[in-house]
Amino acid sequence: MSSSPLRLLFAGTPDFAATFLKALIESEHQLTAVYTQPDRCAGRGKQLQASPVKQLAQEAAIPVCQPATLKPVHEQQALAQWRADAMVVVAYGLLLPAPVLQAPRFGCVNVHASLLPRWRGAAPIQRAIEAGDTETGITIMRMDEGLDTGDMLALARCPIDAEATAHDLHRRLAALGVPALLGVLADLPGRLAQARPQDDAQATYARKIDKAEAELDWRLDAPLLARRVRAFNPSPVCFSTLAGERVRVWQAHAAHLAAAPQAPGTILRADHTGVLVDCGRGQLCITQLQLPGGRTLGAQQVLHARGKLFAAGKRFDTPLAATSA
Repeated sequence: MSSSPLRLLFAGTPDFAATFLKALIESEHQLTAVYTQPDRCAGRGKQLQASPVKQLAQEAAIPVCQPATLKPVHEQQALAQWRADAMVVVAYGLLLPAPVLQAPRFGCVNVHASLLPRWRGAAPIQRAIEAGDTETGITIMRMDEGLDTGDMLALARCPIDAEATAHDLHRRLAALGVPALLGVLADLPGRLAQARPQDDAQATYARKIDKAEAELDWRLDAPLLARRVRAFNPSPVCFSTLAGERVRVWQAHAAHLAAAPQAPGTILRADHTGVLVDCGRGQLCITQLQLPGGRTLGAQQVLHARGKLFAAGKRFDTPLAATSA
């Protein structure tokens, strides 16, 4: 075990990262500074908004650094002046050049939300759900100059339930990852000495989510669309257009009813069980949705007010360009 607390830098941006920052604040380790992305415009008013990590750091009176990039030499020199033992990186969103990786005494430690080498990249949680994986987890790794290619220091496994959304999995992985990270930091030199290389031959890439992917392509099979709905909840949220209205789909499941095939996107029925829509194979049953300007509601509640919009025989629009399966 480590004989003394570590001097740590922390780099992260979203809520997921803030969970780990909170644990470090409450730990024995000393946080010298926090790095997070610059404030962004958000909300309907497009006001500048601090990241969850910045807000938490400020509440704890920890110095906050927000460079737009760490490529300039002066930014690298400024980071080195914190004289950290290690830098913990969780969903930071900026590339770390070699001088930054080498600045802390023990280098940089990353918390990644997958079982590496599967799902390297920006959206491991969403891609795991979309692909139908039954298991994921947290990998703690020593960072190198590659994209999530560093040697592994610890793994923590987590099953993916059949109904799990990205929101659900975010929470579970954060809870699972905190003790894994603290365990590594408790004996960081020892863990680094026992680090295991990844098998590059098994690597897959979790590309960043493009908002265009969220439009439901009814020509695809229902099970894939159901997984995509779960993967893109809470962001960017799947949608489709019906009679000129954009319908956001928050929850849905695949069905396989013996019915005469209809054109993809055709509503077969709409009742208390949901809105049943024909797909390339099978049907998608929408159980929770949102109309423009409205709240997210169960299908039965929506049908009470807008039943005619979802009448059997109506058809959702299909994207002009085919969506990759």
